[in-house]
Amino acid sequence: MRTTRVFTALAAAGLLALAGCGDGGGAGGSGPGGIKPPKIDKLASLGAGEGQVNIAAWAGYVENGSTDPKVDWVTGFEKETGCKVNVKVAGTSDEMVTLMKTGDYDVVSASGDASLRLIYGGEVAPVNTDLVANYKDVFDGLKLKQWNSVDGVAYGIPHGRGANVLMYRTDKVTPAPTSWSAVFDPNSPYKGTVTAYDSPIYIADAALYLMKHRPELGIKNPYALDDKQFAAAVDLLKKQNELIGEYWSDYTKEVQAFKSGNSVVGTAWQVIVNLAKADGAPVEAVLPSEGATGWSDTWMISAKAKHPNCGYLWMNHIISPEANAAVAEWFGEAPANKLSCDKTADKNHCTTFHAADEAYFDQVWFWSTPVEQCLDGRTDVKCKDYAAWTQAWTTIKG
Repeated sequence: MRTTRVFTALAAAGLLALAGCGDGGGAGGSGPGGIKPPKIDKLASLGAGEGQVNIAAWAGYVENGSTDPKVDWVTGFEKETGCKVNVKVAGTSDEMVTLMKTGDYDVVSASGDASLRLIYGGEVAPVNTDLVANYKDVFDGLKLKQWNSVDGVAYGIPHGRGANVLMYRTDKVTPAPTSWSAVFDPNSPYKGTVTAYDSPIYIADAALYLMKHRPELGIKNPYALDDKQFAAAVDLLKKQNELIGEYWSDYTKEVQAFKSGNSVVGTAWQVIVNLAKADGAPVEAVLPSEGATGWSDTWMISAKAKHPNCGYLWMNHIISPEANAAVAEWFGEAPANKLSCDKTADKNHCTTFHAADEAYFDQVWFWSTPVEQCLDGRTDVKCKDYAAWTQAWTTIKG
C-alpha cells in the first residue's frame, strides 16, 4: 500500500539563500555552481544508544503494528537497541524541512525535492557510512547521487526508488503508447481523459519530453532549466492543460479514475498500476521511449541530533534486508538493499518494481531540487529555482 505524498511549494527562501550557507570545508567539496555546504562533522564512532530516536517520515515508512498488526518493523528494533521510536508523519517535503529546522528530530526520510535544501541549509550532517553496516548491500545505483551527496560525500542512506510510468487503459488507448506524446501531443485523441501528477516537480516531465523532441533547446537535465528552456516546458504544460481531465496527487483517486474511465492515460506509479489491476481495471504501464522522472528517498541525520547513536542504529535497521523488504512491500517501491529481494513475501516484488534492473533506472531522472546554480554544471547561465517552478505551476493549472 503506497501512502499518498503530496509535494507542495517549496519555501521561496529555501534555495535562494544557498550561496550563503556557510564556509564550506569539512563536509567536503562543492555542489552545483561551486556552492559549498556548511562545515559539519560526521559522527566519528558509534556509541551507546540514548534511549530514543525522533523521526520525521513519510506515512508508511515507520510502522509499529498500530496500522496493521502484521506490519511492524519498529517493535523489534526497540527491543534490540533500547531506542524508543517517536515518529512524526509529514505530508509534504516542505513540512519535512520545517520539522528538521526545529532541531527536535534526529532523522528524516527526505525526498529529492527536499534533500538539497537540508544539506545546504545546514540541517543535516554528512553520514559516516562505515557506521552503517547494511550500507554495503545498498544497490550501487543509489549511492552518492546528486540528491543524497555532495562531491563524493554521502549525506544520507538510500531507502528505495521508483519511476513515474505511463499508465493507460488497454480498452481505450490503442495502439499501446510507447511515448509521452500520448499525454503531450496537442492533437491527442484522449483529450479530457488525460491525467498528470499535481505538483510543480511535474515540470520536469515536460522538460524530459522536450529533451528528445526539441533537442535545439539543449536541455541536458530536466531539473536544470534556463529561462528559454523553462519557458518552453511551461508552454508545453499550458497546452497540455487543455487535454487534462484531472490532476492527481492522491493515488487512491487515480486508481478510481482509471477504473471509472474518467482517466485513460497519464503518469502513475507502479503501485497504482498494481492496485488498479487488482481492482479489475484493464490497465498496463510502460516506461516510455523518452525515459521518465522518478523518486528516491534518503534517510538523513540531523546536524543537531540529540540522539545520534539511536539515529544511526535506526538508519542501519531500516535498510536491513528484512526491514527494507517489509517497508518496500508495504509502501510499494523498489528496496534499496539488494539482499531484501530474497526477503519479500511476494517473490516477484523486486521484479515488478525493477529493483535490480539498473538499465531500467538508467532511464529515470530522479527528483532533484532545482536550484539557481544549474545542476547540469553550466556556469554561464542561471537556472530557475523551485520557487519559480512553484509560481509557474499555479499559472499552468490556471
